[in-house]
Amino acid sequence: MKFASLALLSSAVFAMAPSAFAAPDVVVSIKPIHSLVASIMKGVGEPQLIVDGAASPHTFTMKPSNAKALEKADLVFWVGHGMEAFLEKPLSALASDAKVVTLEDVPGLVKLPFREGGAFEAHDHGEHEHGEEHAHGHDKAEGGQHADHDDHDHEGFDTHLWLDPMNAKAMAVEIERVLVQADPANAAAYQANGAALIRQVDALDAEITATLAPVKDKPFVVFHDAYQYFEHRYDVAIAGSITVSPETMPGAERIGQIHKKVTSLGATCVFAEPQFEPKLVAVVTEGTKARSGTLDPEAATFKAGPDLYFELMRGLASSMKQCLSQGM
Repeated sequence: MKFASLALLSSAVFAMAPSAFAAPDVVVSIKPIHSLVASIMKGVGEPQLIVDGAASPHTFTMKPSNAKALEKADLVFWVGHGMEAFLEKPLSALASDAKVVTLEDVPGLVKLPFREGGAFEAHDHGEHEHGEEHAHGHDKAEGGQHADHDDHDHEGFDTHLWLDPMNAKAMAVEIERVLVQADPANAAAYQANGAALIRQVDALDAEITATLAPVKDKPFVVFHDAYQYFEHRYDVAIAGSITVSPETMPGAERIGQIHKKVTSLGATCVFAEPQFEPKLVAVVTEGTKARSGTLDPEAATFKAGPDLYFELMRGLASSMKQCLSQGM
């Protein structure tokens, strides 16, 4: 009986594999990336998140618990210098024993340069030309001509990379590769989860394309220029932003420019973001026919976890469709 019990115990332990093997300590910077890592680690372990709750990486301040997590970490995933500037010093000071994975450097990413000035002066050429330039930009992103921007420094491109699902897939491939390399005992689980995630992202991409098809030509204004990747992937018509960077609130001149833009567009939508001052949206829409909505590109209002990436992307698409389809 004793030997039978031992045999049963051994087979039970074997049946629990690969999750029976201890997972590495993994720390992730922001919610959208954490969601991808959590999906690939499903059934093996749970990565820790630094920028939690409604916080924004643009204005985040490290807490003692974050420092402790970095000190214990085996792996750290972050987008990079252009997105989580607050992490640069802590990574070198606290996570010196960890493998740090900078996802803005992974192969296969589409990278788009920052747009500067006015209401996207480099992008917006009036309503008729906007559509032509917009489609041309999308073709370039699809064709890969934007895919290699190695000649730019870290501040030279927009780091909201996850808002193109094709970039999410490229990052997922790298996340899986790093986890398999760091934890070969759980390789089969990471690979199965990674394959499932790619299939889910492809389905999400098709779903969002269908959701936005009826409204993709209706121009709208966003709070800050965070949506280039979403715009290029789905051909939506973003006409400008209230502020280029959320760390810097716009002055009276820029607010006047955007107000004029909103007035000229007629019954458009102006989208706020949950972490930033909503009164600015009221100011730029005052006296116009514009409607207001909210977009959440960094997932401030979503619960962290494997499902967050999909909720975030669906949320952007449904908010755009809901506001832009009014009055159609």
